[in-house]
Amino acid sequence: MKEHLLEKKLEKDLEKNVEILEKKLGVGISFDVINREFVVGGKKVALFFVDGFAKDDVMLMIMQTLYNVKREEIVLNPVKKLIETKIPYIEVDEKDTFGDCIDSILSGALILLVEGENVAIEIDAREYPARGPEEPDVERVTRGSRDGFVETMVFNTALIRRRIRDPQLRIEHLSVGTRSKTDIALCYIEDVANKDLVELIRDSIEKIKVDGLPMAEKSLEEFIVKAGYSPFPQVRYTERPDVAAIHLLEGHVVVICDTSPSVIIAPATIFHHLQHAEEYRQIPVVGTYMRWIRTIAVLFSMFITPLWLALSYQPEVLPDSLSFIGPEKVGNIPLWVQLLIAEIGIDMIRMATVHTPSPLATALGIIAAFMIGDIAIQVGLLTPEVVLYLAIAALGTFATPSLELGHTLRLFRLFLLCLAAIFQVPGVIGGTLIFLILAGTTKSFGVPYLWPLIPLNINALWTIIIRRPVPIAKSRPSAIKPKDEDRT
Repeated sequence: MKEHLLEKKLEKDLEKNVEILEKKLGVGISFDVINREFVVGGKKVALFFVDGFAKDDVMLMIMQTLYNVKREEIVLNPVKKLIETKIPYIEVDEKDTFGDCIDSILSGALILLVEGENVAIEIDAREYPARGPEEPDVERVTRGSRDGFVETMVFNTALIRRRIRDPQLRIEHLSVGTRSKTDIALCYIEDVANKDLVELIRDSIEKIKVDGLPMAEKSLEEFIVKAGYSPFPQVRYTERPDVAAIHLLEGHVVVICDTSPSVIIAPATIFHHLQHAEEYRQIPVVGTYMRWIRTIAVLFSMFITPLWLALSYQPEVLPDSLSFIGPEKVGNIPLWVQLLIAEIGIDMIRMATVHTPSPLATALGIIAAFMIGDIAIQVGLLTPEVVLYLAIAALGTFATPSLELGHTLRLFRLFLLCLAAIFQVPGVIGGTLIFLILAGTTKSFGVPYLWPLIPLNINALWTIIIRRPVPIAKSRPSAIKPKDEDRT
């Protein structure tokens, strides 16, 4: 067979078609791939499906209908007549190649082959195993909707459609992976999103050459962003449909990857990672206060321990009112080593908590925080100030809305600690400049990562500093170049 099998057309010989499909699908070896052969209107047919994806009630209805078909009803053009008059189901289509039939079967659809016909009937009666929409653990709010994205892509697109009933909302279907055939949904509002941005993301997805995406959206991100070893997260993740919807209305593109409850929002600046839905579930004054506190916590998570270490080594730069900063007794272990030990200890506790069953996680945290920390101070391994400032830094890290940005800030904190241990205060200043230069030269799909701070846009920056009331927030972010900048 010179022609590639996946592109080869179906033949009119039913037995040959069945033989090829059974061989490729492993029927008889894989217990969940089933071929059911029977007679419809005097013609032999073969029904291929995956057991775990088929809806039993729908299949029963379809087969009962097919059993009642009479010979004279499908003598001429049996496939066309079955589709138009005999199969009582909405999503029915024709497939004419072995590759299309195999992809449909493995995706969960039913494929019906008819004797003497070189076209198969696809019946999309699939039903994926899925959990119900629940509020995401990472993005909880005190008020607001409690539904969240799940691992089934069709459910996720429905949650977005429920919030944006706009005929201009486009949800394109793409597929990635020569083996996994992972379903991808590209979502955007056609008369709002920048056309070049949509085409850039679509082309990046279509050009992916890989056998599969086992890690779903994270693997997909690395293909479309191409950030290499850049520490900055250049897309934002969310498990909340309302967050995805508001970004679509602003002109962003949302990418949904099947089997993942997190969706990708692109492009994203550093300030997108600092925002949380809770700010918009409160009145503007309270929302602004929460935003400021969160920003302060994020700054603490990055700077408080390196700056304390640098000032402990250079107390002469402190005014008399701050002379209490720095330990009176360092102990047998240098301060910078104590901080590194404490940093590693916090990460170990965090990872252990993630892998610990929920009923035991609280007990583990208490043991780690109180018993280990207290004993470490008593034996002289750590000074009390090290524990204090590391605890503040850890709180700031957990207050960061974005897990990805939290990891980035943790890495830069370790980098600043090393510079502070070597160069003291000038090291912290130099490390901060390096952070700003790296962030300032980073772009997310052409959008500057520090926008609207760099390049400076006063009006946009003011909307980040102050949570504006919704009725007066009528403009879309100019950095992503939306087609329609007015939200009225």
